[in-house]
Order: sequence, then C-alpha cells, then structure tokens
Amino acid sequence: MKLLKPMKLLKPVLATALTFSLAGPVAADGHGGTLEKIDAAGEIVIGHRESSVPFAYLDENQKPIGYSMDLCMKIVDAVSAELGKELSIKYVPVNPKTRIALMANGTIDLECGSTTNNLTRQEQVEYLPTTFITGTKLMVRKGSGINSVADLGGKAIALAQGTTNERAVKAAVKELGLDVKILPVRDHAEGMLSLETDRVDAYSTDHILLFGLINKSKSPDDFAVVGDFLSFDPYAIMVRRDDSAFELIGKKAMAEVFRSGEIDEIYAKWFGPLGVEQTDLLKAAFKLNALPN
Repeated sequence: MKLLKPMKLLKPVLATALTFSLAGPVAADGHGGTLEKIDAAGEIVIGHRESSVPFAYLDENQKPIGYSMDLCMKIVDAVSAELGKELSIKYVPVNPKTRIALMANGTIDLECGSTTNNLTRQEQVEYLPTTFITGTKLMVRKGSGINSVADLGGKAIALAQGTTNERAVKAAVKELGLDVKILPVRDHAEGMLSLETDRVDAYSTDHILLFGLINKSKSPDDFAVVGDFLSFDPYAIMVRRDDSAFELIGKKAMAEVFRSGEIDEIYAKWFGPLGVEQTDLLKAAFKLNALPN
C-alpha cells in the first residue's frame, strides 16, 4: 500500500481548521447565543424571585419589583440598545431549586433575585459583577432563648432547599453535634410562614433577606435576627455560561451604574427603608467593578 506524504495529509486538516476559524465560534447551546435568541424573539426572559425582599418580590399587583429587578432593567435597556429595537419582557418565577436549571437549559436569559455566586455553580452558569454581600444568620421569635446555632439543640429550623444557607446551617449543626429537626421549605415565604405558625423555632437564610421578611410581616416586633455569620455570600445577577458576548453587555451596563453613582440611588431606594447601609466591603466591590469603557 502506498503511503501518503505528510503534506498531503495535512492539507485537508488545515482546510477544515480554516473553515471553522472563518465560521467563528459555535454557541454551546446551539441557538447562536443569548443575544441572537432575544433578537429573534423580540423578547427577553427574566427569572425572578417572588419573596426575596428587597431584591425581587411581588407587589400588591403581583408585579415583580426590587433592587435586583431595577438592576436587571438596566441590562434590558443595554440589550435593547445593542439590538436597536424595543424588547418585550417575559417574567418567569424561579425558586432556589429551579433557578440554575432554568438558566442552564435556556428557559430564562437573566436571573434577577438573591443568588450567591460560587465556583460550584459556575460549572453550570455564569454571573455578572457582585451586587450585594450578605451571609447566613438565624431568625427567631424574640424571647425564644435562641441566640445562635448552638441553642438549636432539640429544636426545629426551616431551611430553603438548594441554598448555600441550607448547607451552612447543616454543617454548623453537624460540627456541634446537635439534634435539630430540619423542615425543608420551597422558598422564603414558606419559611417565614413556618416560623409565624410555630411549626419551627427558627428560619435561616441570608441576613438581609431575614430583615426584609421581618419588615413585611404582620408583627415585625415579634422577630429578631440573631447569631454570627455562618457564611459570607456575594450576590450577583446570573446569566448563561459560555456566552461571553451577552455577558459583556451585562458587565458594561453594571459598570456604568457603578461608575455613575446611580447604584447609590438604587440602593437607597430599596435598603433605606430597612435601615441597612452599604458596608465598606460592598462599596469596594462597586468601585472595583466600575470598569472604564
């Protein structure tokens, strides 16, 4: 059998490589990327939480509002400008168990809520710059005698499934060797209801969300946020993984909000009523992500 010369073998290989190079990157999701998907539909799909006060929750008219929603609207404006057309908005409610899956499978284009950015989740999704920094604490009834996780022995706590808070509390309980009953709940509203109806002795999530739940409750003076931070969690708006073009539009929109100082107005609008000021750490995060054009 006659052997082909090395150059003859290389020619089709090089031709194939050149073809792929000229064709440009192929989107992993098969639909040409988030921007093309939005352009074709004339619609951007926003995943939002329903009870994550003050980040994303439903008002009296069942419209999603909040700090994260306002920031997401800035991104919607940037996408609209990029495409040169007005976009309609489709709202899809998400919860801790569904939000990552709905982003990863292409159902939603932006996730606007109270989602922690961590490396494990980045195996499935991507995040825009940090919008808030919080951490896991406990909410209890005043006078309950519970001041920290160490006081939970023999008691019950509600935890939202699929959250970093669930993992943090369970790890602390295990480390202390406590016998604690865990009540899995779907979201913050269900967790708050469990505490209000005395089904549990505590509910745990990010401390800022606990303050929001207390503020919206019928008897805010009955509850308190207690304990040391069990975790530190940077919040960020979630986008699809492996879509740098769409991610860059979001980063540019966020950088403009940080750079112009508009972030201070948006922050004061939602956190002022709760009496929660920006921490030095959060201020530094805003400055670091106020990237120049």
